[in-house]
Amino acid sequence: MTKKQLPDHLHLDTLAVRTAVDKSQYGENSEALYLTSSFIQPDAATAARRFAGEEEGYTYSRFSNPTVTSMEQRLAKLEGTEACIGTSSGMAAIMLMCMGLLKAGDHVICSQSVFGSTIRLLAGEFGKFGVQSTFVSQTDVAQWQAAVQPNTRLLFAETPTNPLTEVCDIQALADVAHAAGALLAVDNCFCSPALQQPVKLGADIVIHSGTKYLDGQGRVIAGALCSTKKLIDEKFMPVMRSCGLTLSAFNAWVVLKGMETLSIRMRAQSDNALALATWLEAQPQVGRVYYPGLQSHPQHALAMQQQSGLGGAVLSFDVKAGAAADPAYPVLARKNAFHVIDSTLVCSITANLGDTKTTITHPASTSHGRITEAQRQAAGIGQGLIRVAVGLENIEDLKADLARGLDTLT
Repeated sequence: MTKKQLPDHLHLDTLAVRTAVDKSQYGENSEALYLTSSFIQPDAATAARRFAGEEEGYTYSRFSNPTVTSMEQRLAKLEGTEACIGTSSGMAAIMLMCMGLLKAGDHVICSQSVFGSTIRLLAGEFGKFGVQSTFVSQTDVAQWQAAVQPNTRLLFAETPTNPLTEVCDIQALADVAHAAGALLAVDNCFCSPALQQPVKLGADIVIHSGTKYLDGQGRVIAGALCSTKKLIDEKFMPVMRSCGLTLSAFNAWVVLKGMETLSIRMRAQSDNALALATWLEAQPQVGRVYYPGLQSHPQHALAMQQQSGLGGAVLSFDVKAGAAADPAYPVLARKNAFHVIDSTLVCSITANLGDTKTTITHPASTSHGRITEAQRQAAGIGQGLIRVAVGLENIEDLKADLARGLDTLT
């Protein structure tokens, strides 16, 4: 069968459907799923060349599988990078990045507002092996600049952040990193390439939890790292081969299919999120709403510039619980937050996000429950904070679901 060559300069929606489709000799219109641990070689000499990396060809699914390759090629196209490497989870992608780039004595500058497990991984696990990390304000470029040391090798941020949706200036941080001879990595989980392409703003590496919007339906755990072919081949693939942070073929296939509807989902869920955030701002029981699509958001203009004019699908809000100076405030705030969450009948109470189903969680006791109270306070995560990852349900049903708890607060 003659292989059709896609034309250049296709739009993102088309690339999400058409990239890396024709892998099989049978001509099926859907991507093939290769559930095999190993691949038969035509002869011993070919096997030797392929295992040595002297010839292209699949050998062992721990580090090479056609279905995973299709997912990697599609995501790289969407992110505008030369290459991509799939991993078993988003955290596995971050670990792969750090293992590939860092050694004892190196220094990392990281936003203090990143996902709690990322903070623990850098400060705890890599700290044990002599990698120093400095955590700075997500939005204050001067703090990033002041934290630069002669041994700084990596700057890392997620934008918007989880759960307060803080937006960093990607281009400004790229300038800081490159002036220091370091690399900038951006976790693009919240926006996905449907809204934001960090490499076009100067980033060197893009991290994904494919579990979230790339899949889009909460079905599998997956991750990915997008960058130049040189970094993928020389820094990250050797670690993958040795450590086995492997994305399974089945999970890759699910994410591959999920990406086909990525743009339409992100636009629809962003519209729902903006409507819900606007409604929440008007509720007397809500102290503050955190959502980049709102004009009240401190980085609203920057977010609209970087995120294709959309705020994304995740918002957070503080429920009121009396005076903040009251010593009992944290306990009361937590009680009120739990009441609102437990009163929902439509939303799913889960810390996952990126699903077509709206999810709701209490970050201080779930996604950020394992970091210290001081770290939570530094990140601005209080006991009254609720995070909502808005799905595709009818917006009026979502408003009514949250009103059920908000209207009955005491």
